[in-house]
Amino acid sequence: MRLLLVEDNEDLGDALERHFRADGHAVDWARAAPEAEDYLHAGGGGYDLVVLDIMLPGGDGRQILQQIRAGENDLPVLVLTARSQVTDRVHLLDLGADDYMTKPFDVAELDARCRAVVRRRHGMAQSLVQVGALELDAAASTVTAAGQPLDLRSRELRLLEVLLSSPGQVFSKAQLMDKLFGLAEDPSENAIEVYIGRLRRKIHNGGVVIETVRGLGYRLREATPEDDRGNGE
Repeated sequence: MRLLLVEDNEDLGDALERHFRADGHAVDWARAAPEAEDYLHAGGGGYDLVVLDIMLPGGDGRQILQQIRAGENDLPVLVLTARSQVTDRVHLLDLGADDYMTKPFDVAELDARCRAVVRRRHGMAQSLVQVGALELDAAASTVTAAGQPLDLRSRELRLLEVLLSSPGQVFSKAQLMDKLFGLAEDPSENAIEVYIGRLRRKIHNGGVVIETVRGLGYRLREATPEDDRGNGE
């Protein structure tokens, strides 16, 4: 998942950025309203979620939310607010927020709410996804192949999550890089090849293949008897 974190508090922002990155997500962190607007412009439609503080230097988070919704953009937005009054929370939802959390909050609950709003955008009722004998539980960050647990690193897990979100869809290297790395990071496209190679080896018993579509990218699909050891090459 690629997310935009908009938070001016250095301690909280740093803690959340580290937390999301450790979990394998691509994070861009904006500390002020103009910076958030720049990220949204530069990031285009690549974000899966915005975690948005309200009180910001140089502007107001509510204005950013209104700008997102003005273009009929369904980008999920979870608002962080210090205001606990019901009228404040109702106003945020009416402006187009998908959810909100009142500070201080528990990070585990924030994770769950982030997953929930992203699932709703994709019309998914639960965090469990299964293709072939491969099963991903995004809430528990676990993957099993034919019932056997797999040991995936955080970015391998997020790469698999992207591919499993649309089985059969071809994802270009650029699209996968957008999902795995923030704008401040500068990986080469070879990094995607490395992660794809690792993932193929680890999920080979899952009844799926990650197929290379020459000149276009990669797609995940169920394995067939014709696949050579299910490696999708």
